[in-house]
Amino acid sequence: MFGPITIPFGAKMLFNSVQLKPGVTFEEVELAVGEMCMVVKETYGGEKGGFLAGQVFKFSGFVSEAGTLNEGRTVDNHIVIVTYWRSFEEHEKSHADEVFNKTFATLAKMCSDTKELGYDMLWQGEARTT
Repeated sequence: MFGPITIPFGAKMLFNSVQLKPGVTFEEVELAVGEMCMVVKETYGGEKGGFLAGQVFKFSGFVSEAGTLNEGRTVDNHIVIVTYWRSFEEHEKSHADEVFNKTFATLAKMCSDTKELGYDMLWQGEARTT
């Protein structure tokens, strides 16, 4: 469950920024996120639905001085769910399914907004280890 992932070239990446309601902490949404991720992995994984891999990130509060162009350096409390799929169509089919919607509804109650954007992979590589 917490091992490294391998992403095949050409995978579709969905980047979901999940704004937590004021006062809601990651610890409060952790179980809902875990259950939702397990449902996606077990129900839609591989040949069952096109899910390849995923990651969840909690905003650390760090905003890069060197990598931020505008003056607004404050960011609300949020998590990011990154998932990789064979196709956008398979992703959309899974998210229209009642099984997914049941688990997502639990998380949605603790959120003020979510935005899920899809990306086509153009490049990938790893650092040399020698």
